[in-house]
Amino acid sequence: MSAREQPGSHDPTFLPTDIPVPQDDGAARHLPGLRLPDLALPATSGPAVNLSRLSGRTVLYIYPRTGVPGVDAPPGWDDIPGARGCTPQSCGFRDHYADLETLGVAQVFGLSTQDTAYQREAAERLHLPFPILSDATLTFARALRLPTFSVAGMTLFKRMALVIDRGSIVKVFYPVFPPDRNAEEVVAWLRSHG
Repeated sequence: MSAREQPGSHDPTFLPTDIPVPQDDGAARHLPGLRLPDLALPATSGPAVNLSRLSGRTVLYIYPRTGVPGVDAPPGWDDIPGARGCTPQSCGFRDHYADLETLGVAQVFGLSTQDTAYQREAAERLHLPFPILSDATLTFARALRLPTFSVAGMTLFKRMALVIDRGSIVKVFYPVFPPDRNAEEVVAWLRSHG
């Protein structure tokens, strides 16, 4: 538990129905067609991963931060459009992992600015069949000019998902809402685009 987190009754698997809907602020319009930076990111599975060097199709979903059961979210978390729902988004990609593989996705990753030790706890607790990558230094975020927001002294990603072919972004899902349906949206796009 970090200094920013306090014991409480937060349930990160629950997605309230009244959370604010994020609007498209144009912060991801520059991403389609971009080549990923030649950077290695720490991974919960062990060795660092360089997304720019992977062959085949990759799905990368990007989220602000996973919560821990019984630990309160940052103050005002549920009032920030697009903040709530990281665990449901991750669980959606877990539950649709076989569908993604069937549709030709060679690898799936999650990405947040949390450190690998924090992410590893969530990956194990949620039984994720794919690694989570850490951009705690924001190097990847700066290189791609990814949209972020700040809360409680943390700089966090705005939620999105990318389809990447051989190191280049071919599809951007942004903004993502509701977060628990993001994986279904990616699966539907893959089905319609071969």
